[in-house]
Amino acid sequence: MERMRGDGNGKGNAVRGRDETEEERADRRWADLLQELRVAQTGVQILFGFLLTVAFQPRFVELSQTDQTIYSVTVVLGAATTGVLIGPVAFHRMLTGRRLKPQTVAWASRLTVLGLVLLLCTMAAALLLILRVVLDDTIALWLVVAMVVWFVVCWFVLPAWTRATRRGLD
Repeated sequence: MERMRGDGNGKGNAVRGRDETEEERADRRWADLLQELRVAQTGVQILFGFLLTVAFQPRFVELSQTDQTIYSVTVVLGAATTGVLIGPVAFHRMLTGRRLKPQTVAWASRLTVLGLVLLLCTMAAALLLILRVVLDDTIALWLVVAMVVWFVVCWFVLPAWTRATRRGLD
């Protein structure tokens, strides 16, 4: 098998990178992705489990129709997030042994990013629901907007900025 040096994006690079085959790179990227998924899945499972219990609390019927709608949307978002973050495992299982590891890793990475976007939406909806119960609606909305901006900066902007500034150094 031909060895190549790469930048982690599957593109060869004569100066920087690891000395690994495409399959070795796929194995390493898959292991990295699994670690990331473990962190995300744990958080989603805890949040989703909590959400599932809310409807069975005595005070649930006291929520306004708007809050019950927000709750329903939040539960559906939580289920969608759970599904998409477990998706890479199912994808891998269905394709194991078919010599498609690089493609599997690429699709699993896409599903994971989608999972992060859905998790962001789930967190925003859950925060909105909780903060509407304890604060004025306007203050709750502004706090949720601030938190969404914070998540977007931490999860997407900083990595994109780092990637863009790093590209200029190679």
